[in-house]
Amino acid sequence: MKNNLNSSFFVGLAIGVFSPLILLPLIVFVLSQSYGQSFNYLWQQTLHFQEFMSRYLSLGLIGNLAWFYFFLNREQYFHTRGIIFGMLLYAPYMIYVNLERLF
Repeated sequence: MKNNLNSSFFVGLAIGVFSPLILLPLIVFVLSQSYGQSFNYLWQQTLHFQEFMSRYLSLGLIGNLAWFYFFLNREQYFHTRGIIFGMLLYAPYMIYVNLERLF
C-alpha cells in the first residue's frame, strides 16, 4: 500500500497554511487603497475583529488556487493534497466566526 504522508505532502501543507497568512497584508493594503483608508487603520481592524479576519483570510485562500494548479500541472499530487488539507484547516475557524454572528 502506498504511503499517503510523505515530505511532499508536508511541503504542500505548509504552503496551504502559510500562503494566505503571507497574502493577508497584501490584501489589506489593496483594500485600504480601494476604500481610501489608511493601511494601519484597516490592519488594526483586521487583527481585532474576527469577522474582518475571516473575510480577508477567505480572500487569501483564493491565492492557494495558483499553487494548486501549479503543482497539479506538474503532476505533483502529494503537494496538491497538502494544499487542499491546509485550506481545510481554516474551515473550523471560518465556520466558528460565521456561526457566532448568528447567535
